[in-house]
Amino acid sequence: QVQLVESGGGLVQAGGSLRLSCAASGNIGSINTMGWYRQAPGKQRELVATFSSIGTTRYADSVKGRFTISRDTAAVYLQMNSLKPDDTAVYYCYLYSMWRDYWGQGTQVTVSS
Repeated sequence: QVQLVESGGGLVQAGGSLRLSCAASGNIGSINTMGWYRQAPGKQRELVATFSSIGTTRYADSVKGRFTISRDTAAVYLQMNSLKPDDTAVYYCYLYSMWRDYWGQGTQVTVSS
């Protein structure tokens, strides 16, 4: 059974940095995509960044130049710099593998102004 466990959220002032980590366990397959989504109060869940096993990355326009996604075989990371209050949300780790979506439980990121 696939499990995703996030860590690294917290409270930070605007302009600060945080690094999120997500460790995957179970049969995640050799061809997959891992990444991060976020959901702010009253808003839909949205893509932040993804990183495929063949090296393709994708970023939301709102985070380009500020966030950097990286990964290894069974983990994905999100370095978040120059954080803004609009980045406040629950951040979810995501895995797509063998035609299924998997989600972590989420980690809260709060950016104070």
